[in-house]
Amino acid sequence: MTDWQARAAKLYDGGFRPMVIGGKWCAAQSGEVMEARNPADGGLLATVPKGGAEDIDAAVAAARAAFEGPWAKFTPFERQALLLRIAERFEAEWETLCLSDTLDMGMPIQRTLANSRRVLGMLRYYAGQAVAIHGETIPNSFPGEIYSSTVREPVGVVGAIIPWNAPIAGSIWKIGPALATGCTVVLKPSEEASLTVLLIAKLMQEAGLPDGVLNIVTGHGADAGAALAAHPGVDKIVFTGSTATGQAIARAATGNLKRVALELGGKSPVIVCRDADIDKAVPVAAMSVFANSGQICIAGSRLFVAREIHDEFVRRVAEYAAGLRLGHGIHEETEIGPIISARQAERIGGYLEAGRREGAEVMTGGAAPEGAAFENGHFYKPTVFAGVTDEMTIAREEIFGPVISALPFDTLDEVVERANATPYGLAAGVFSTHLGTAHQLAHRIKAGSVWVNMYHAIDPAVPFGGVKMSGYGREGGREHVEEYLDTKAIWINAE
Repeated sequence: MTDWQARAAKLYDGGFRPMVIGGKWCAAQSGEVMEARNPADGGLLATVPKGGAEDIDAAVAAARAAFEGPWAKFTPFERQALLLRIAERFEAEWETLCLSDTLDMGMPIQRTLANSRRVLGMLRYYAGQAVAIHGETIPNSFPGEIYSSTVREPVGVVGAIIPWNAPIAGSIWKIGPALATGCTVVLKPSEEASLTVLLIAKLMQEAGLPDGVLNIVTGHGADAGAALAAHPGVDKIVFTGSTATGQAIARAATGNLKRVALELGGKSPVIVCRDADIDKAVPVAAMSVFANSGQICIAGSRLFVAREIHDEFVRRVAEYAAGLRLGHGIHEETEIGPIISARQAERIGGYLEAGRREGAEVMTGGAAPEGAAFENGHFYKPTVFAGVTDEMTIAREEIFGPVISALPFDTLDEVVERANATPYGLAAGVFSTHLGTAHQLAHRIKAGSVWVNMYHAIDPAVPFGGVKMSGYGREGGREHVEEYLDTKAIWINAE
C-alpha cells in the first residue's frame, strides 16, 4: 500500500458527511442521502445529504442574516485578513484537499497537487482586492454647488453552482470574490463531486469565517440547483457547467432579475501553422485535451493543422497519446485518470461510435482499456481521430472526454472562418513561430481566451470567460471582483 492509499483510507471511510447551513453541519431536511463513489474503482467514499428546495430556503435565509448582520461590519482590512488566514489553512492542508479531489472526481494526484500556485494565488489575489474597492468623485454639470460621487457596495447573497471537474479551483473562483467584496454565498456543488467542497467549508470555518457567510447545500441540480437559481432571496447567480443548464439558469433568474454570470461549454480550436515548432507543439496540443481526461471546458478538441505538416503532426500527437499512462488517480505515475461516471463514459462511447460511423479514422485509442485495474472504474484511452470534416458530430459537439478531432487547413482566412464556425467561444490555441501570424489569428478568433504557443494558462489577475454560447461574465482579474459589486451614486447639495 502506498502512502496515498493509506491516507485515502483514512480520509473517506464510507460514512456520512453533513452539509453546512448557518454554520451548523446538518442532514437534508428530507433525510435523504446520495452516495459519493470513486470513479476509478467504484468504491464508496461517503454519503452526503440530498438537499432540496427546503434546504436552499434555509441556506438563503442564513446567508441573508449573515449579510445583514455581523459580516456587514467587517472592514476591508478584516476581510483581507480572513482571506489570508484561509489561504494559510489551504496551504497547510493542500495535500488533503488534493487527495479528496482525486478520490472524488478522479483527477490524477500529480495534477491536483500542481494547482497549488493557482488556488492559493487566487485567495491571496482576492485578499488584495478586498482593500482596493473604491468609488469615484465625479464632476457634474448640475446648477449650484452640488457634489456627486459613487460608492461600491456588495451585491448581497450569491448563489453559486459548480461542476464536478475541478472542485477546489471552481469553489474558490466563486467564494473568493464574494468574501473580498462582503457578499455571502450559498454554494451547490455537483452531485458527482461534493466531498472536497465540504472540506473547503470546514477549513474556512477553522480560519474564522463567520456563520452563514458560506453555506453548502449538496443535492441534485434538478432539485437544489434549480431552487437556488430561481430563489427570490438570491441577488446574483454564478454558474459553471453545460450550455443547456446555463440557459435554464438564465431563464430562472428572471423572476427577481438577479445578476447572472455563466461560464459554459466550449469546442475550442487549436490551430497549428506550418511554421510551428512541432516538437514543442505536439505535447501541448495533446494535453490541451487529454488533461483531466478531456473533462475540461476549454479542451482544444478541434485540432486544425496546416496541410503541409498535417500527417506528421497528427501521427506524433497519436504516438504521444498512446504513451500516456492510464490509472487510478492516487498512483503518482498516472497521467490520465478515470471518467467521472458510467453515464459520462457511455456518452463518450457514443461519440466514438459516431466518429467511426461518419467516416473518421481512429489513429489511437477509441476504446476502454482492458485489464483488472480498470474493471470497476470508468476509463477511456486517449483518442485521436483523423480524416475529420467540420460537419461530423465529433467536430461540432462538446464531448467532454479525451477525444481529439484533427482537421487539415490550407490558408489562414480559411482556418479562421472554420474555427469561428461554432456556437461556442470559450478558448483557442495558436502555434506559430511568426509573430505576425500569431497576432493575426489571436485577434481574429472569437474566443474569451487565446493562448499562443501554450495552453491552459490561467492566472488570478487575468480575466477568463466566454463569448457566444460559452457564456458571459468574467472570472479572474479586476473585472471578476466588479461583478460582485453594485454602484451607488450619491448627490450632496452643499449650498
